[in-house]
Amino acid sequence: MHAIRPSRPLLLAALVALALAGCQRGGEPAATGTPAGDAGAPPSEEAPAPAASYGVQHAGDYATVPLEADLSAFDDDGKRMIALLVRASQVMDEIYWKQSWDGDREVLLARAPDTATRDWIELNFGPWDRLNGDAPMLPGIGPRPPGGVFYPADMDKAEFEAADLADKASWYTLLRRDDAGNLVTVPYHVAYKAELERAAGYLREAAELSEDEDFANYLAMRADALLDDDFRPSDMAWMDMKGNAVDVVIGPIESYDDQLFGYKAAYEGLVLIKDQEWSARLARFARFLPELQRGLPVDAKYKAEMPGSNADLGAYEAVYYGGNANVGAKTIAINLPNDEQVQLAKGTRRLQLENVMKAKFDTIMVPIAQQLIVEEQLDNVTFDAFFQNTMFHEVAHGLGIKNTLDGKGTVSEALKDQASSFEEGKADVLGLYMVGALADKGELDASKLMDNYVTFLAGILRSVRFGAADAHARANMVRFNFFAEQGAFSRDPESGKYRVDFEKMQAAIEALSRKLLTIQGDGDHAAAKALTDELGVIGDELAADLAKLEAAGIPIDVRFEQGLDVLGLEAP
Repeated sequence: MHAIRPSRPLLLAALVALALAGCQRGGEPAATGTPAGDAGAPPSEEAPAPAASYGVQHAGDYATVPLEADLSAFDDDGKRMIALLVRASQVMDEIYWKQSWDGDREVLLARAPDTATRDWIELNFGPWDRLNGDAPMLPGIGPRPPGGVFYPADMDKAEFEAADLADKASWYTLLRRDDAGNLVTVPYHVAYKAELERAAGYLREAAELSEDEDFANYLAMRADALLDDDFRPSDMAWMDMKGNAVDVVIGPIESYDDQLFGYKAAYEGLVLIKDQEWSARLARFARFLPELQRGLPVDAKYKAEMPGSNADLGAYEAVYYGGNANVGAKTIAINLPNDEQVQLAKGTRRLQLENVMKAKFDTIMVPIAQQLIVEEQLDNVTFDAFFQNTMFHEVAHGLGIKNTLDGKGTVSEALKDQASSFEEGKADVLGLYMVGALADKGELDASKLMDNYVTFLAGILRSVRFGAADAHARANMVRFNFFAEQGAFSRDPESGKYRVDFEKMQAAIEALSRKLLTIQGDGDHAAAKALTDELGVIGDELAADLAKLEAAGIPIDVRFEQGLDVLGLEAP
């Protein structure tokens, strides 16, 4: 097929514009025609229908999924421990609201024209729709600031770079102005002290109830970390845990919300129940990491770092998503810690959230494939392939290079605002490389590789719907357009459906792996930005294809019914 050339930003911009055209006053009713008694209007003329509010228009964007789990194996103390972890994660909701909206939450919610839009604002932790490129949902709301509320609204990049503040680029500081108008830093543990003390208290209570000594130790250390922002010791302890049946990821974790520099981390909390049987099946792959690192399709200097080999893979059922984890597109897998020093020393842990993954596959992936994948390749779209692709995406975060070759710092520091989308792109393409490499070794079924490739393409078509503000979506569009140019797949002009070319897909995987790893190792911000600007966009042809998904009523992502009531737990 012809390469899809970029012609507009990542986002169904035209579709959103059309959707909002009749709703420029944030859902206020349009004029309903001539008032009674006005003789100027023909008596048969019908009044135009009121414009639907933003919340009503987008009501089908999410499929609702209950976050449930079988807790029958836990005694009363175990269930109370889980309830306390949920409580701690709910505190992350409170903090994340403060990191998302610089104002009074209730005042903002009162501006919603109806219940549907109020619900949408709560779902997005603010007035910008995270699945629609941060489109404002209310009148009088401007664009979402690239730096969110992490920096003063009037601060530009030049002022930040000139500021003589040692911790200005820390993941865990806010930038504010003093009485003289100068930039100063405020540590997270100071800015959110009251909330963090409550969360830490819940974690310490949970630690006392844990039968697993390592998990109890981690919870106590994590509670300390919330109160002093020193997360590395608890990250190390988290990496050393192996037998815990329950897990919690809590604290300031991801920096996607900081679109100015990519420095500042947002608070989240996830409570997870381990699937011991599935986890045992996955464990054997961790030992291949050093060998897979050596085999990366790039010059030796870009793969000289060696990841820790004691990292583990696990399957989990998620029972609560809090804060940043619960906004916009919901994660289906976790690869942590993000601290490069911990990664080099210990590797990472890869957690597959199988219940959420299965929900997305059934409600979104399969319907998308039926609309946009050629009929003869529909059988190649499988949950097993989706699970593998997701798992190896997370494993691949630990591969490649963490520090730039010039010795001036980490890749994330060098690539700045491009770091998140580049890291997601690297993980996706190296995940496919790993599937092929393990199939060559006989560790995976080589006859199923086509399933991985076709399912991956369907996954791109799912992820690009997340909007221009999402790092995963930008990364997917770079990959989509690069693969299109390489002929890895083609589009049937009559049906508008896509077909994967097996051999060209393999060649494209190698070529893009080499390009992304090289830019990361060189710390080349200009090259990263140029690649994203060129390829991280949607062309008219794909936009029209994605419009079919909206017309078919296919959800973009999932939202959760969750909490203690859903789990059948009593409040601690």
